[in-house]
Amino acid sequence: MYSVALLSVHGCPVSRLGEKDTGGMNVYLLQVAKELGKLGVKVDIFTRYHDRNDPQIIKLGENARTVHLKAGPYDQAKDGLHQHIPEFLDNLYEFQRSEGLRYDIVHSHYWLSGSVGRKLSLEWNIPHVAMFHTLGKSKMQARYGERESDIRISTEGRVIESADVIVASTEQERGDLSRLYGAAVDRVRVIPAGVDTELFRPLDKVVAREDLGIKESHVILSVGRIEALKGLDILITALADLEDNNDVRLLIVGGEPRRDSYVHSLMSLVRELGLMNKVTFIGAIPQNELPKYYSAADVFVLSSYYETFGLVALEAMACGLPVVASRLGGPNSFVESGKNGYLVPWQCPEPYAQRIGILLAIPTLRVSMGAAARAKAESMTWSQVARSTVGVYHSILARSHKSALGA
Repeated sequence: MYSVALLSVHGCPVSRLGEKDTGGMNVYLLQVAKELGKLGVKVDIFTRYHDRNDPQIIKLGENARTVHLKAGPYDQAKDGLHQHIPEFLDNLYEFQRSEGLRYDIVHSHYWLSGSVGRKLSLEWNIPHVAMFHTLGKSKMQARYGERESDIRISTEGRVIESADVIVASTEQERGDLSRLYGAAVDRVRVIPAGVDTELFRPLDKVVAREDLGIKESHVILSVGRIEALKGLDILITALADLEDNNDVRLLIVGGEPRRDSYVHSLMSLVRELGLMNKVTFIGAIPQNELPKYYSAADVFVLSSYYETFGLVALEAMACGLPVVASRLGGPNSFVESGKNGYLVPWQCPEPYAQRIGILLAIPTLRVSMGAAARAKAESMTWSQVARSTVGVYHSILARSHKSALGA
């Protein structure tokens, strides 16, 4: 089988989720690497040290491991990491030579890693598969005032132009790659993300609420990184707009409430709207505790201005929870509006409040949509993602072999 160098310069698959710069991509890397390993693919995920106590090598499972490399200060912010790419590359080459490693494919994740993958592909004369998880131009289109650096945009363009195959998680992302960056559609493969349906499964709601100390009759849940693009101001305002929010609790999981200035601004909005006794900022929690929060809730809301995929929404669905999400972006590919949740066409509080209100008011609808949500999630597993990824590897290597033979 194949040996693959997975690149994730800024995102470590074993990092604590929900904090700044950690989220769905970290989960994706960990789960896909483990499943690829089970299929016999040898996987090394190269990422940077985030803590001086990180071991250099962490075994993730059969044939899969994470390799930490020095690249800038441990606490370097993501937007400054590009200046440390040369150090990352030097240390990767040194590790590869010291271990006597050879790879068949380099598979990069995010634009920072794409720039590394482009160089390794040339140096090692092997194919480069690129996945971006989020695109700078798409983000800027999604929300007024969103800004991305020129170096990011130009790097994405070069990687898209040179990569042998680009993996997108949705048809919309493939369209963005073509429309905004001029990517050749025949070089883009769509592979939706997956979910661990054994970890994320429905738990007893009463027990979950007792464990979490929830007294209210209705619970709305949001999970993920906390930043302006996630649209939590829309969700908080939607809570205030509900016709009846007297016995409702909104739980916001993710972020670092004590240190994050944006969380403080959201708390100010909560106070301004008189919702102090209805909104709880939980902060980041371990992933294995998330099923309890999903199961305690009545409805999951993803009010983001832009989501390439929206993995947390699929996790919520796996726990039997109906989802209310924006029609723009990833959830549009797996949330079937009116069947397992609702897709909101406008990024403003009123339509969110309307759909949340419907779900809170009709228990039988929540139950039927929750069952449909679980069924949909069961059709989207990480093992399927890994098999599709191996299919991409197989086709690209077969094509490279024919090219080498002059066919």
